[in-house]
Amino acid sequence: MKKAEVVLIPLPAMGHIVALVEVAKLLVQRDDRLSTTVFVMHPTLDPSTTKYTETLAVSTLPDRMRVINLPNLESITSATKGRHSWLTCLIEGQKSHVKEYVSKIRTQYELNPDSPRLAGFIFDTFATGMKDVPNEFGVPWYVFSASGAAFIGSMMHLTALHDEQGVDLTELKNSEDELEIPCLANPIPAKLVPSSVFEKDSLTIFLEHARILTEARGILINTFLEFESYAINSLSDGKTPPVYPVGPIVKHVGGGGDLRSDESNNYRDIMEWLDDQPPSSVMFLCFGSWGSFKEKQVKEIAIALEHSGHRFLWSLRKPSQNGKKQSPSDYEDFQGILPEGFLDRTAMIGKVIGWAPQVEILSHSAVGGFASHCGWNSTLESVRFGVPVATWPLYAEQQFNAFQMVIELGLAVEIKMEYWKDFYGDTEIIVSSDDILKAIKSVMEEDSEVRKKVKEMSRISEKTLVDGGSSFSSLGRLIEDMTENMS
Repeated sequence: MKKAEVVLIPLPAMGHIVALVEVAKLLVQRDDRLSTTVFVMHPTLDPSTTKYTETLAVSTLPDRMRVINLPNLESITSATKGRHSWLTCLIEGQKSHVKEYVSKIRTQYELNPDSPRLAGFIFDTFATGMKDVPNEFGVPWYVFSASGAAFIGSMMHLTALHDEQGVDLTELKNSEDELEIPCLANPIPAKLVPSSVFEKDSLTIFLEHARILTEARGILINTFLEFESYAINSLSDGKTPPVYPVGPIVKHVGGGGDLRSDESNNYRDIMEWLDDQPPSSVMFLCFGSWGSFKEKQVKEIAIALEHSGHRFLWSLRKPSQNGKKQSPSDYEDFQGILPEGFLDRTAMIGKVIGWAPQVEILSHSAVGGFASHCGWNSTLESVRFGVPVATWPLYAEQQFNAFQMVIELGLAVEIKMEYWKDFYGDTEIIVSSDDILKAIKSVMEEDSEVRKKVKEMSRISEKTLVDGGSSFSSLGRLIEDMTENMS
């Protein structure tokens, strides 16, 4: 095989970029004839993602891999256009820039046959609007799902319900019915399916991307066979393109790029505190880059933590103010948001922080439980590092992920599976301290069945991407498919 170039385009959101960057690394590390280019679209969804991409572009990457930040189309923002039309406009606006770069790859090969030849594209599930580019260049394109196999199966099934049976999916939001979905062994409450289908605008986007999936040459999924065997097998139905489980792809410990001095100081402070705690003794609470709660809910969490008696590390973020559609920020002072005296009373067993180096924390031996929003990256990180989860989903497909972890796989306990608020934190309900406390006690139980199952799945996950592992084999099949069809 001659040298080959693979182009990868993620959704411009932190977890999606992190995952596809790791795929690009896996490809070049697996086959020394491959080169990869990751194009990052701008503007990204939030400032922390922009900062990450800036450090990524100048960081030390493996040989034959590069990250290119596309021009910032400043007039296109999620705040002015809404999250869904924003993405469509952004992809349309960036197509010409991608074509320009890819044309250079093609020209370079024509001038020098020893240069890499364009082998294909890998798009994020929600960046497939870029498919015109590979079609124009006559190369295949694949989809990468930063969510799991069951999520892909749900996209396919819900789209079939809409297109073939005329089901109004927006009515599922308040439905008391259960759905039988081929990718799940158990019926799921209709209200727990991905919330994109509940609103007409986001439903249109959801259906568009689901239909496009069937056009792809193959679908890469950030999962592994032993973890989602039922869902993966359900996708071998003849209607879905070939599926390549290539996970678990998680951010490497210490792989967050260069930290600002204040973040570096916070990081050291957090890790030194964890070093002083006994093994598996700390309950870690962290709800993703968009996860935050208002004052009433914060107080309920604080009451539960104090009454639990467990050690805790709590990433507490400040919601955007005055209806601004922005990601959460750090508090300057926690005293005003927490119950009076809470910090003093829990000083010996707890630590409240802002920004959290999640992977480093989850990989630390002191951590014994994880209250999480159930974003797919966080879910995989919990499995990879053997930390059982107490599920508190917020938006998007997180309720679906929570159902899968608690009911389908038995790898988590529930705080409240039916909790829901929109992406920017509106319409939230209050979860009581009693419900939170019950989940904390359950997830921190030393010899629970959930803990044993998570530890076993963690041991399996360590082997999937090494020679002989299921995802290692799957990645090999993908590379073979890509390179044998080079234009």
